[in-house]
Amino acid sequence: MSKLAAFGGTAAVPRHRRRVQWPLVEEEDRKAVLDALDGARLVSDTDGVNPVSDLEENWARHFGYEHCVAVSNGTAALALALAALDVGPGDEVIVPSLSFIATGLAPVHQMAVPVFADIDPVTFNIDPDDVERRITPRTKAIIPVHLHGAPADMDRITAIARKYGLAVIEDAAQAPGATHRGRPVGGIGDAGSFSLQVSKNIPTCGEGGLLVTRDAELAEAMRRGRQFGEVVKAGRDRDYVSYGLGWNFKINALQAAFANAQLARFDGYERARQRNVTEFLARLSELPGLRVPAALPDTTHAWHILRFRFDPAAFGLDGVRPEALRGALRRLLRAEGVPMSQYQLMPLPDQRVFVDRVGFGSGYPWSVTGAPGTVAGEGYPVTRAIIADSLTLQKRHLHPGAGELLGLYADAFDKVWANRDMVATFAKAAS
Repeated sequence: MSKLAAFGGTAAVPRHRRRVQWPLVEEEDRKAVLDALDGARLVSDTDGVNPVSDLEENWARHFGYEHCVAVSNGTAALALALAALDVGPGDEVIVPSLSFIATGLAPVHQMAVPVFADIDPVTFNIDPDDVERRITPRTKAIIPVHLHGAPADMDRITAIARKYGLAVIEDAAQAPGATHRGRPVGGIGDAGSFSLQVSKNIPTCGEGGLLVTRDAELAEAMRRGRQFGEVVKAGRDRDYVSYGLGWNFKINALQAAFANAQLARFDGYERARQRNVTEFLARLSELPGLRVPAALPDTTHAWHILRFRFDPAAFGLDGVRPEALRGALRRLLRAEGVPMSQYQLMPLPDQRVFVDRVGFGSGYPWSVTGAPGTVAGEGYPVTRAIIADSLTLQKRHLHPGAGELLGLYADAFDKVWANRDMVATFAKAAS
């Protein structure tokens, strides 16, 4: 049995193998940015074809969307979709209790109240049954998140939305290329939002976002909202007239050009990523007490983040708290060179901005609806259990050449599991 690195043994992952570049910046990315810089069409409101309109057209064609609107970031995309769907003061928007903070903030930006629903223990996505329990006469929309790249149960969610007359805005920030029953996520609800932030599966050189929809009028409303409420038409001089509330949510040409070059290589990257990740998870699935991430049947997982759950009883540690086992495994795996992290430290409703009802002052928007806000530590048992017993692996596996590295990660898991007595000592002491 190999000695654990935490106690002086040789790490399973050599130090020179631990640094992984993401995104991959190739010559075509550099050329695309330089061409955009030389093209003098650096913003999306210039007349004629420009890198922004190219990205919108290519994204829509590549994934099969009818309309695409590029914006400054994924958070702006969510807020703009809500605005275009007339979600505002007095409305409630149901969101998952496990997600990035932007999912909960977007309704607040529209003076609407986020209402949190618990999640599914396998996919980590919003639980349709809990969504339906939380619908009130004020509910206007649902934001399902395809968390970590796993498609949410869109059949159930869209059925609930039709039943109650609600809008559905898909937060697909982490899920470009994911599909649900053959349909690309983002294009199933009324609108879908994507992030192009530098850590994403299809990145830009910083920040960026996209909105997609089947509805031409909704797409036009989102375009107006992106550009101060103005109507910008090809072949027509800009009139600087705001026809409704708008923002400056434009992406710039350099970001769009970089993302366009990354999109052109996405299919090759995705094939390699699917192969590498599925082989890695197949190896780890044999280890007792470890649950690897999975997707619903008839879906394609984009594997943006890999979240692993640990079961003390199945590991052979009855009576040990999940947090204690998680902490022991995190320390030992990191010592072996596997960068496991505890991503999302609390359910969204525990975030201070929602508990303290910071909003826009005087308790807005909660005071508009009379909603009590959230109470830290209450409710959402599945979300709390997952935060307590899971760790994540991020970014390294996105590299198309990560197969060998993931094999070393699997060796590290095997090594730690072979020293389960030492894991047990650590976990019991912490518990």
